[in-house]
Amino acid sequence: MASNSDDALNLSGVSKHYGKRSHPLLALDRVDLTVPRGQLFGLIGHNGAGKSTLFKLVLGLITPSQGDIHVNGIAVGGPDFRTARRAIGYLPENLVLYDNLSGLETLEFFAQLKGAPKTQCAPLLARVGLEAAARRPVREYSKGMRQRLGFAQALLGSPQLLLLDEPTTGLDPSAIRDFYDQLDRLRAQGVTIVISSHVLAELQQRVDALAMLGNGCVQAQGTVAALREHSGMPIRICVAGDAARLTELVSALQVNVGHAVASLIRPTPDTLEVHCVREHKMAVLGLLAPAGLRDLQILEPSLEDVYFGLREEA
Repeated sequence: MASNSDDALNLSGVSKHYGKRSHPLLALDRVDLTVPRGQLFGLIGHNGAGKSTLFKLVLGLITPSQGDIHVNGIAVGGPDFRTARRAIGYLPENLVLYDNLSGLETLEFFAQLKGAPKTQCAPLLARVGLEAAARRPVREYSKGMRQRLGFAQALLGSPQLLLLDEPTTGLDPSAIRDFYDQLDRLRAQGVTIVISSHVLAELQQRVDALAMLGNGCVQAQGTVAALREHSGMPIRICVAGDAARLTELVSALQVNVGHAVASLIRPTPDTLEVHCVREHKMAVLGLLAPAGLRDLQILEPSLEDVYFGLREEA
């Protein structure tokens, strides 16, 4: 199957099973997935959903039981893929490093394996904040420092596709912010990034689109906004004001837009939460806006809310 040249990654009908054909263990089941060039794309799902298997298939480390995979238009496993794979950077979930090597020696070792120039190694260590620790043995590195070294390894050779499996494990908040700043700069340069993470709050404001894997299948995919629409979860509108006026508002909402309100909650006498059906948001706001309230907040469902909502539907 041909792949669109504008796609960095394309999976078509990809399955991977282990064991006997009569009783196969399905790791991936007929997965269709497309990631356009230059996107920051998220993969979410429970442990065992198939995320790491998908990465290994894209890298050519394992072969699919069926289906086709293309990276930048080149078939994985095809005659041209050995060269094309040098344009892929990979950070595995469980990073194993040689404790007796220094950080710089570690990068130089991986650069030799990948055919990348060793002159990239020192600048990459500086880029991930390990310049001062470049000559220290890796056994003295903290978990966060090892993770940053692994990220530097993934950047060797200036890859055009980055596969990052739980990349922020062990990083402190400052390092996480720096990490995503690095991803923003890479994306601006046209690099395609596929990131798997259980920390959904990190991905929510950062990804261009994402796919939700469950039991080896793609259960949903699209932008965060599109997944919110698909989930059908209500919007929360939180208001504060005079207790008597809020009591009047509750009655007005029930009479005028009762069909649009999933629930009304009064945490305190002077606060009110309206859980509103998305398509009727403006009708509800039309009643709330002129009510002389002290405060009004509109809260969209978080990516975590959407994830669990869609899992219940699947």
